[in-house]
Amino acid sequence: MTFSENCNKIFDACINDYHKTDSVDTPVNNPYKELTLDWYLYSKNWIDTVQWHLEDIIREPSIDAHEALKVKRRIDRSNQDRTDMVELIDSFFMDKYSNVKIQEGATINTETPAWAIDRLSILALKIYHMRAEAQREDASFEHRKNCDKKLEVLLTQREDLSGAIDHLLTQIEKGEKYMKFYKQMKMYNDPSLNPVLYGGKK
Repeated sequence: MTFSENCNKIFDACINDYHKTDSVDTPVNNPYKELTLDWYLYSKNWIDTVQWHLEDIIREPSIDAHEALKVKRRIDRSNQDRTDMVELIDSFFMDKYSNVKIQEGATINTETPAWAIDRLSILALKIYHMRAEAQREDASFEHRKNCDKKLEVLLTQREDLSGAIDHLLTQIEKGEKYMKFYKQMKMYNDPSLNPVLYGGKK
């Protein structure tokens, strides 16, 4: 099994686990050993899955303004958790490949492995929900047909991205690419950097 195949297996299982209750308040029950790569991958996708549904909830036209603010604050925290988890996964790879001899002429990639994995996690969610729409019995034939076409594109996209991730990791292992990642340094959640929070002027 390739690395990306394992990712997709874990992501699909995580999404299915979430939908056993289909509740954003269901606590995560990660089946993998803590701090292993598989544990990180499952945790990452759980964050994404919960946030996916929070994004649905906040778009309810009749949602109470106070409730909407609570959901928005929760989405903000989730975005930070998502970024933190990506950086933990990249730290895992940085440690794993720390002894690789970098070849002359090696280059960095436009994104780190973990940020590519982040996109793969979101793709798994898109595929799950687009498939559900394509099979929705109460929807029109035209709706199901359009969603089925979109599903085909998403599956192709996952195949392409999966191959690209596997290829990138192979290049890193051979020293043809090297990792260099910068922390996101998000400012709006930091009370010392967001002027609204520390009371400074915009």
